[in-house]
Amino acid sequence: MIYVVSGPSGCGKSTLIRELFNRLPGLQFSVSHTTRAKRPTEIDGREYYFINREKFQEMKEAGAFLEWAMVHNELYGTSWEEIKKKKDQGDLILDIDVQGARQVKKRIEKAVFIFVIPPSYPELEKRLKERKTDSPEAISLRLKNARKEIMESDIFDYLVINGQLEKALDELRAIILSHRCLFKERQKEFKEIIRSFKSWP
Repeated sequence: MIYVVSGPSGCGKSTLIRELFNRLPGLQFSVSHTTRAKRPTEIDGREYYFINREKFQEMKEAGAFLEWAMVHNELYGTSWEEIKKKKDQGDLILDIDVQGARQVKKRIEKAVFIFVIPPSYPELEKRLKERKTDSPEAISLRLKNARKEIMESDIFDYLVINGQLEKALDELRAIILSHRCLFKERQKEFKEIIRSFKSWP
């Protein structure tokens, strides 16, 4: 299953996803391409594939992206190659923005869409300032975009309110576990169980 996780910058979705990987086996992470600068703690190929705008444009024109968007004046995109490489290795998590989620919704029928939101606007502003990775101008732009993204969140299936990390993490984990338990998702296991019943005297 493909899980699309979106939310305003600073809502904590990346932290939630990172913690989710520590607590739930069988997950894969879709690494996006971006033109933004690499932060000191980031590693190319782990958080993102960092490329220049010329390379991004070449990939876009070649139809290499499942989705792409301009976010905070930088380009981000999920490549088809990344999806094909990882989708059969386990549940695949896409950490993308709302624009990208809308594109995925149109192109991949079987996907689950999860929107992560902070408990309030002041809390989001506080988090953006405390992480000390953006200029005041960048923070202002992210807050402006957050308002727009929240108003466009009607395409999502689930809402996770990230006020308390543990509670939000439990909710995110529960969404994935519940989908793993869907009857149609467990047909292989079910058939094995049925076979055992039929073979018993």
